Amino acid sequence: MSDPGAAVVIEDDLDIRNLVHAVLLQSGFDVHSAATGRDGVEAVRHRATTVVTLDVGLPDIDGFEVLRRIRKFSNCYVVMLTGRSDEMDTLTALQLGADDYLIKPFRPRELRARIEAMLRRPRLPHQLESSGTAGEIKAITVEHPPRLLEHNGLVVDPETRTATLHGQEMRLTRSEFNVLHEMLHSQGVVRTKAQLVRAVRGDFYGEDAYISEADERAVEVHVGNLRRKLGENAFQPCWLVTVRGIGYRLAPKRAA
Repeated sequence: MSDPGAAVVIEDDLDIRNLVHAVLLQSGFDVHSAATGRDGVEAVRHRATTVVTLDVGLPDIDGFEVLRRIRKFSNCYVVMLTGRSDEMDTLTALQLGADDYLIKPFRPRELRARIEAMLRRPRLPHQLESSGTAGEIKAITVEHPPRLLEHNGLVVDPETRTATLHGQEMRLTRSEFNVLHEMLHSQGVVRTKAQLVRAVRGDFYGEDAYISEADERAVEVHVGNLRRKLGENAFQPCWLVTVRGIGYRLAPKRAA
C-alpha cells in the first residue's frame, strides 16, 4: 500500500496497542494511539483517518459506544477487536457499522491482510469528504465505467459505490454495499452465504478459504440491515429473497 493515510488504534492494553501500532506502521500508515474510548473518538475526529482498530472493552465507554460516535462523523474503515468469542459482540459491531472484527489473540499477519483487503475496495475522495474525512485513497481507474445496476427502483453505481432507492441515496456500510452490489450483479441467480462472505471480504477469502458459521452469520446480519434500510416487506419482498438452507436471490422485477 502507498500512502494509505492515518490510522487510529483505540486499545487500553498496552501490549496489544503497541503490537497493532507496529503492524499499521509497517503497512505505511501514520499511526495514532489512544487508551480510552473518548480519546479515541477525538483522535479520529481531528485526523484524516482511513482505518480504526477498536477494542470492545475500554475503561471509560465501551467500543460499541465509540463506534456509534465515530459513525456520526466518519466513514472510515473500522475493525473491532474483542477478547470474547460471544457471537453477540460480533453481530452488534456489524449492526453498528463495523467493517470487520477479530477475536483476540489474533495473528498480526491476519490483521494486516484483512486491512489490505479492505483497502483494495477504496472509496472515492468525494465520498470521504462528504462523510467528514479527507483520506487520500484513490479510486480504482477503469477504462470502461461499469453500468448502473437497477432493480425495482433501486439503483447501484459500482463506480461511485453509491446506492439510491427511488432517487434517495442510501446510507450503507462498505460491507452492506458489497452484499447489495453482489445481489444485483447476480441478476436473480442464487448467491450462497459463502459467496457473499467472499464479496464482503474480497481477496482475503479465496475460493479455497475456510468460511465459518460466524462469517455466514455476519452475512445474515448485513442482509437484515439492508432489508431494514430498504423498508423491505417480509411477506412480499421487492429485493432480497431468502433461499432456505442456501442463501439469497433477487425478487422478480415488477412492472414499472
